[in-house]
Amino acid sequence: MNLADFARILIRRGWIILLVAALTGVSAFVFSKLQTPIYRATQQILVKPARPDNGLTITMRSLLQSYIARLNIEDRAAEVISALQLDMLPGQLNANATVDPNSFVISIDVDMTDLATAQKVAALYGQNFKLWRDQENAPQRQEDRINAELLGGPKGGLNRPNTTVNTAAGVLLGAILGGVIVFVLEFLDANIVRRRQDVERLGLLVIGQLPDVE
Repeated sequence: MNLADFARILIRRGWIILLVAALTGVSAFVFSKLQTPIYRATQQILVKPARPDNGLTITMRSLLQSYIARLNIEDRAAEVISALQLDMLPGQLNANATVDPNSFVISIDVDMTDLATAQKVAALYGQNFKLWRDQENAPQRQEDRINAELLGGPKGGLNRPNTTVNTAAGVLLGAILGGVIVFVLEFLDANIVRRRQDVERLGLLVIGQLPDVE
């Protein structure tokens, strides 16, 4: 099959690809619009040693996972729910809040249907963690402390659905599906001769042709 054959197929059946791509794209767009928007607020916490000491840095690195584990338990969620008077269980909030360590920066992500509430929750998680570190540092010497610093307020925005990405993915999937349909149709028609060109593509000589009947 050469480029001329591909061009012929696209001219004859290209509308199928366009139609299926349009249908799946519109379906993905409508589906995205019908979904409940979920917003994500992120509070970042910098964990740092009080002095640039290699031993203290190694200790802090080993303790970082325990700090993350402490943030992930339901007791922390219960503290936030109590302070903000949220109508949810600790397990529900804990499922919506994730902690991701990035070097010495702890990112607390909170997903909710209301952005303002998500930002309050993320901020309180960070504040409670900093307060705990301050309490733990109190009996320690200044040079032996591991401090926590909030990197600004919680940043937030729409997390899902991503209508643009979903629509683009729907169009792409539809184009692929349309291409498969066209391939199947061409495969089924491969052994059917309808035009003079179908015979000539087989390398055969055409010795006669019936005229078109109006």
